[in-house]
Amino acid sequence: MRTITDRWKGAILAMLGGIGWGVSGSVGQFLFTAEGMSSRWLVPVRLGLAGILLLGWELLSNGKKTFAPWKKRRDVIDLLIYGIAGVSMCQYFYFRTIELSDAAIGTILQNLSPVFILIASSIVLRRLPSGFEYAAVALALAGVFFLSTHGDLRHLAIDSKALLTGILSAVCVTIYNVYPRRLLSTFPLTVLQGWAFLLGSLFFIPVFQPARYYVPLTEAGIRGIAVVVLIGNIFSFLCYMEGVKLIGPKRSILYGFSEPASAALITVLLFHQPFTCYDVFGFLLIFASIALISFSPEEKQPESPAA
Repeated sequence: MRTITDRWKGAILAMLGGIGWGVSGSVGQFLFTAEGMSSRWLVPVRLGLAGILLLGWELLSNGKKTFAPWKKRRDVIDLLIYGIAGVSMCQYFYFRTIELSDAAIGTILQNLSPVFILIASSIVLRRLPSGFEYAAVALALAGVFFLSTHGDLRHLAIDSKALLTGILSAVCVTIYNVYPRRLLSTFPLTVLQGWAFLLGSLFFIPVFQPARYYVPLTEAGIRGIAVVVLIGNIFSFLCYMEGVKLIGPKRSILYGFSEPASAALITVLLFHQPFTCYDVFGFLLIFASIALISFSPEEKQPESPAA
């Protein structure tokens, strides 16, 4: 039985996690626009540093138990899918969307993930969506329509590549949430997340070859990297997941919507990026979609952002 104190604490922690992700996305936008970095350089570096820090902490705390996921072939395969196709590809598509558009659009599109989780759950459970769920999908599609077209079907208001990568980031969040149920019930989440980050970095290094990119690391750039690693990966992840423990994933995702809200606010205030009434309307429609999914009377798979 959750107490009122637990509910308040869980809500605050989930909101802090979302705000941290929003700040991280905005700092990522700064690194792309002001520091000349590329998502193909930043993401492998970010994942590698976060993975080393988390696994280093686990080694100091739990020793050889940190390597437990590598003992069985099935666990290894599941960890590779979870870490690369889910966690790491989600982060790449998220930051690529920000690079092509801005942090507000990137976080809003990524928060379409509950809709994809809903669709995946319906397929796995072999049932049709409920009325609540049909309405949620319709609201989400309407939200994307207003964000991407500003009500004009003759052109896209955002880069078509940004729209695609934003939707792909939400699909990868679905993989991240739906696929690893057995892993999550077997190993500590911090261990899985640490390996997921490190695996993603090792996967992206030969693919993107970040050493080819000339990145003049200024003091501001180093501070920005520290923010996206320490706040975006470690702080936000730990806060949000602790919130999930206290109030559950269905409620946490509503408070986690502080991510696109904070990213949008920072984008408008600091980067002077225009945020039109169509953007606000699309933003609210997507939030309403998530609210319907979260308050639907039927149980759903857990949802949580990956950025």
